[in-house]
Amino acid sequence: MTLAVNGHARTVEASPATPLIYILRNDFALNGPKFGCGLGECGACAVLVGGRSIRSCTTAVGTVEGREITTLEGLGSAAAPHPVQRAFIEMQAAQCGYCLNGMIIATAALLGRNPAPDEAEIRQALARHLCRCGTHVEILAAVRRAVELSGAGA
Repeated sequence: MTLAVNGHARTVEASPATPLIYILRNDFALNGPKFGCGLGECGACAVLVGGRSIRSCTTAVGTVEGREITTLEGLGSAAAPHPVQRAFIEMQAAQCGYCLNGMIIATAALLGRNPAPDEAEIRQALARHLCRCGTHVEILAAVRRAVELSGAGA
């Protein structure tokens, strides 16, 4: 099957029932999505599919064929980070960093549908993303900074 990943057509031979995260990490060497719980509960494996944040550990690859998939690597680059990535760096929102893929993907999806979210909307968007290190205060500050950097908070 052919997948549209980070703006490129990628071909893979796999059962349509294979979890998307296995294809992204093992076949395409994209390490942004992390394998956390494997049950769609923690959010570490989140990717954008058509601009929506989804859990790649519980999404069968066959269900996303022909749809645009964006991983953390596809948001921006080291030279030109996405505003959300830049905000998380500026606000030093990482401790161990394992949850950041999901937090950044969820924030990008939120800003894609609402460029000026209020505090309640930000918290709702991140509610199902777990951070075991307890950097929630820094993560919330980074999301608020991302709103500013994207132009909505200025």
